[in-house]
Amino acid sequence: MAQRRMIDKRTIQTQKFLRLPLESQALYFHLMLNADDDGVVEAFPIVRMVGAAEDSLGLLVVKQFIKPLNDEMVYFIVDFKEQNTIRKDTYKPSKYADLIAVDEPLTERQRAVDVDKNRLDKNRLDKNNILSSNLDDVIPYSEIISYLNEKTGRSFRNVDANKKLIKARWNEGFKVDDFKTVIDNMVTNWSGKVFNDVPAENYLQPKTLFSNKFDSYLNQIPVVKSKKSIPEWSQGDQKAEYMTDEDRKKFWEDLENGNT
Repeated sequence: MAQRRMIDKRTIQTQKFLRLPLESQALYFHLMLNADDDGVVEAFPIVRMVGAAEDSLGLLVVKQFIKPLNDEMVYFIVDFKEQNTIRKDTYKPSKYADLIAVDEPLTERQRAVDVDKNRLDKNRLDKNNILSSNLDDVIPYSEIISYLNEKTGRSFRNVDANKKLIKARWNEGFKVDDFKTVIDNMVTNWSGKVFNDVPAENYLQPKTLFSNKFDSYLNQIPVVKSKKSIPEWSQGDQKAEYMTDEDRKKFWEDLENGNT
């Protein structure tokens, strides 16, 4: 098996790759370096070796840089052959050849190893089917919804509407910890407040928190309530926060836009 691997700038200097978290980018390099001559790699030891989270591996699947071949964390690097040409005299067939030889016998793949740079075409990899069939296995919907229920005392479920919002944010590169941070931030900042005679806690729901304002919520600074406050006898009744009609209209428009 060859001991050197090439990585094409046309792959790693694209917007699609550079938008990945740095951990996912670094993991891709290690997977490429440790792949066999057919672009197949056993990812589990690599993930443990570099100390990466399995979420980073899952994101590479979602973005279609790698393809899972079985349930034992064996993956195929989608653009491996476009980036590496293996000499016939050094080529060693993968022990997982039966998992990747979909449309042509292995012997044909060996004979064409120096010239067949198109053998990993879109039809053979069926990328769209890979994405749709594995995405739900990658995104931890239950963990995110359960955390929201725990922090708000509500009972939201894994219905399609909620999963659609989570999937949209996940595809933008956000991770589980980001969802938990948003939930924590907004629970802290909205608890005890009132918007137009409506408790702000009512807005602690997926439709609001996981909308297209997600990044804004993620970067909010949680309100720290000082213990050294004005004496209770001087505070009077709790003051409600009111929005103007224009602000309220914009608020609901933002929520509707956040459904995608």
